[in-house]
Amino acid sequence: QVQLVESGGGLVQPGGSLRLSCSASGSIFSSNAMGWYRQAPGKERELVARISSGGAWKNYADSVKGRFTISRDNAKNTVDLQMNTLKPEDTAVYYCNLVPTTVSWGRGTQVTVSS
Repeated sequence: QVQLVESGGGLVQPGGSLRLSCSASGSIFSSNAMGWYRQAPGKERELVARISSGGAWKNYADSVKGRFTISRDNAKNTVDLQMNTLKPEDTAVYYCNLVPTTVSWGRGTQVTVSS
């Protein structure tokens, strides 16, 4: 079973940057596509970025394309999300998980974009 721990969130002003990191335990990490999801208050959880098992293929939601970059290090069992030019509408709890079939969710990390 994969266990997921997200970190790196915080409060940032509009236009700022944050880098999120996800650490995964378990032997199946490197053989699975991974994604970053987010859930804003009152909204459903959405997938914003995903990366193939080897890292060669990446895909982004239109709302974050050109601003967010997903990467992974299979040797360290980590997947990161570099977020630039942040907007207030990026405010949410961010989670990492497998794609498309998820496992147990971690606690997530809160990102708040506000002046």
